[in-house]
Amino acid sequence: MQKFIPTNRDQQYLFRPSIQDWLPEKHLARFIIDIVSQLNLQPLTETYAGKGFKGYHPEILISLLFYGYATGVFSSRKIEKATYDSVAFRFISANTHPDHDTIATFRKRFLQQLKPLFVEILMLAREMGLLKLGKVSLDGTEVKANASKHHALSWDHACKLEQQLKAEVDELIRLAEQADSEQISEVMDIPEELCRRQDRLEAIAQAKIKIEERAAQRYAQEQKEHEEKVAKRREKAESTGKKPRGPKPKPPTAGPRKNDQVNLTDEESRIMPSSDKGFVQVYNGQAAVDVDTMLIIKAHISQSPNDKREFTQTLASLNELPEELGKIEVMLTDAGHYSDANAASCMQSGMEPFIPPNRDKHSQPLVERFIDPAPLPENAEPIDKMRQKLKTVEGRKVYAERKSTVEPVFGIIKHVLGFWQFFLRGLEAVSGEWTLVSMAWNLKRMFSLNG
Repeated sequence: MQKFIPTNRDQQYLFRPSIQDWLPEKHLARFIIDIVSQLNLQPLTETYAGKGFKGYHPEILISLLFYGYATGVFSSRKIEKATYDSVAFRFISANTHPDHDTIATFRKRFLQQLKPLFVEILMLAREMGLLKLGKVSLDGTEVKANASKHHALSWDHACKLEQQLKAEVDELIRLAEQADSEQISEVMDIPEELCRRQDRLEAIAQAKIKIEERAAQRYAQEQKEHEEKVAKRREKAESTGKKPRGPKPKPPTAGPRKNDQVNLTDEESRIMPSSDKGFVQVYNGQAAVDVDTMLIIKAHISQSPNDKREFTQTLASLNELPEELGKIEVMLTDAGHYSDANAASCMQSGMEPFIPPNRDKHSQPLVERFIDPAPLPENAEPIDKMRQKLKTVEGRKVYAERKSTVEPVFGIIKHVLGFWQFFLRGLEAVSGEWTLVSMAWNLKRMFSLNG
């Protein structure tokens, strides 16, 4: 005769009287509450006027957001629901239930004030003996914007649509003048149709202004790069006394291009090429990760698909980190961040760069993997020495650590936690949310490292 564990859904149970008994001692929810209790939340609490209804303490709402983002619950509605359904969320909220409007408003209102907590959490990781900087790996990943690429309007289409709408407006005005005699008003609400088209024309005009502004910014950047190329070419000619080979650098063209576009849902997001050779409406999320701990030590959002241009900002941010966190000695990045200027600035900051000028082949000849190239002369340029070191057995071993640090972090954030898309819109809000994601990851990782 088979024996089974007896079950009875009608049996009466009583919860334990203390919520402290609901979770095991070693639980991520307890860890997050303990970390948040050590953070300086005074700048947030001081913004509350103390009038009207009592609000939830920022410590509760921050802990809910941290735990939600660390466990793959990003929606304010789902977080509210979890305070009823999840023991861990009930524990964090002390058996209260902030509604989704409260959570969403708090997140939107205080995202920028939460950014200083990023470094505070890193400092706590150091005090716990979990973090001491040495090697850092840098990379970028595309994160979908809260907008569809099908809601993007190109310059070429905007101009054509503008002409069409203006022609329709002229036709509607003509019809309005004849409405009494031809009884057109019986089948068409002419004032409403005019209003619709005028609203669309206004939206197109605003979109064209945005595209023109971006085109001007691009032209300024391209003009700067062009002048640098011309100056470098001239200097080389003067130093060698020979005419430079190859065609002269072409100057950039000002003004919008027909494929320049703006998204009507989130105008600050950008269409970028994806890995499957398509295009997606995204932001470029940059992160610098400590090699030994896989903790994110710097993160920011970019609107540019070119990682090379983000290196300077990341490097400046890394140099601003507190000295107590340690000194960054080695910087690992992929070929997308390479330029002579980036490698040189990395050296000037006291970091040894491992930035390949070109993408490595996945299957190198067997012999090349175990032998070092011929040494360079002592007076070789620093850039050449870096390139040479990347070809050595030891250099390849160090550089290989990049693939096991920053790329897995992005992979876990996307594939395990499920953060494929931002919930907020606009560069400032998205930047704050990316910082929130990074802090939540760090808390999750610190909990794992703490054993």
